[in-house]
Amino acid sequence: MTNKDIAKVFKLCGQLMELHNENPFRTKAMASAAFRIDKLPFAASGSNLEELSEQPNIGKSTAEKIMQVITSGTFPDLDKLLDKTPEGIVEMLKIKGLGPKKIQIIWKDLEIESVGELYYACNENRLVEAKGFGLKTQEDIKKAIEFSIANQGWFLFAKVLQSANAIKSTLTETLKSFQVEFTGDFRRKAEVLQYVELITDAPEGVVNEAVTAIDNELVINTGEGFISFQDENSTAFKIYLSSAVDFAKNLLLTTGSKAHLEKLKTVGEIPSLANEEEIYKALGLAFIPSELREGGSEIDQAKNNTLPNLIKYSDLKGSLHNHSTYSDGVHTLKEMAQYLRDELKMEYLGICDHSKTAVYANGLGIDRLAQQWAEIDILNQEMAPFKIFKGIESDILSDGSLDYPDEILAKFDFVVASIHSNLKMDEEKATARLIKAIENPYTTILGHPTGRLLLSRAGYPLDFKKVIDACAANRVVIEINANPLRLDLDWRWHQYALEKGVLLSINPDAHRKEGFLDMEFGVYVARKGGLSADKCLNAFNLDQITNYFTQQKQIV
Repeated sequence: MTNKDIAKVFKLCGQLMELHNENPFRTKAMASAAFRIDKLPFAASGSNLEELSEQPNIGKSTAEKIMQVITSGTFPDLDKLLDKTPEGIVEMLKIKGLGPKKIQIIWKDLEIESVGELYYACNENRLVEAKGFGLKTQEDIKKAIEFSIANQGWFLFAKVLQSANAIKSTLTETLKSFQVEFTGDFRRKAEVLQYVELITDAPEGVVNEAVTAIDNELVINTGEGFISFQDENSTAFKIYLSSAVDFAKNLLLTTGSKAHLEKLKTVGEIPSLANEEEIYKALGLAFIPSELREGGSEIDQAKNNTLPNLIKYSDLKGSLHNHSTYSDGVHTLKEMAQYLRDELKMEYLGICDHSKTAVYANGLGIDRLAQQWAEIDILNQEMAPFKIFKGIESDILSDGSLDYPDEILAKFDFVVASIHSNLKMDEEKATARLIKAIENPYTTILGHPTGRLLLSRAGYPLDFKKVIDACAANRVVIEINANPLRLDLDWRWHQYALEKGVLLSINPDAHRKEGFLDMEFGVYVARKGGLSADKCLNAFNLDQITNYFTQQKQIV
């Protein structure tokens, strides 16, 4: 253990002391000790208690703690502080630009306890109004978290898409005489991945030259049958090398998951033909879109010619579950509606600002609801035939109830019921809580069902079959939250929901105009789950969804 390693332990203790408002003199002394340990003229790990005690401004007490760190990695004062600090809060101390004072506000005022929740809060624009924060600080924190996630070796699909397209475009232009295609997890639109994978039939030397020409500072590694490198954004790439004659076969073999390929090989030997369509046809199968090649039921469906007609972005007619400046959005209601109508050419907007329990997000009390509804009535007259539906994202309370009385819930066109607090219930309690909310006659859509945040927070445990069955029994739509951090409901449960007759809805949970664009990622994950347009609520046109909401209210 180096002096720097020991100093980091003392620095952490000092930060935690400040975070918990310990005696400021002792806190400062701990920070000073960290600095002095780092500057010791000899290796503390090879020293003894007496020698350390004799060092200027070290003293016996600090020397004893140093010896404890050398032998155990910690000391009692630090352990006590760690015991009362959530693990996610400790992780925040590693984020550049975040000190104990700011983290104290994040933890105590905003009730955020993990880096993933903090990142999502940045996307939701929740830090801007907090004391000591502003838009620039919020963006700096967001970038620091993204850098930290990238260094862990995993990437969100959405975060690497731009880099991936840029690299492929460059390689396609450079390798004009050869084939270049995406493959692997990236081609299957996996929500998280370690590499962006491509395949080419260009010779290895030519590929090396093409990659080197992208940026002469890239570190390029050559393996058996592939070349790997990182681009300027630290996105990891792997390029598989293939002969021209086997290109389609190798594209298929590198695209499919292990489970898909194992099932495919039971059908017959995979031939080398001109393209993937011909290969599947030779095996007696309909062509299987790359997103579905996960080893589920796609082989049997391809045999029986029952593969779904997968939804496309162009099928979407409107956007449900969005926020405005009435709660924690960046843009006004009118700005959100105009962007959706004029830029994205859609037919309707469902506005679902946060409900009254979400005080951290400026949730709407009943008086402010009336103000919003009045503005919606005016905008609907101005913008017709485009329509804004009066919705709400109503918090599901700990007992499963929604946080408005029935007479208020009855006035909304639709209600998205979501959990935002008390995420640590066990499976039985969490499932019962959701089912009670689903059984509320005013619940239209179940929002981000598990509360997960990819690469940072697992969703709360649920009995998915019970939850989906409850949605089927109560005609409740399940959201596919299209925010790239959520993509919740997980695509692995889409097929079960569809088999039970449950509609899904690709909702961006947009907190700014640009947030609508996340529906692209929702479509990708919906395709992985086998969703077709006729089973997607926001693929209904304006007349269809108006009738749907009207019928739902009549049932109540």
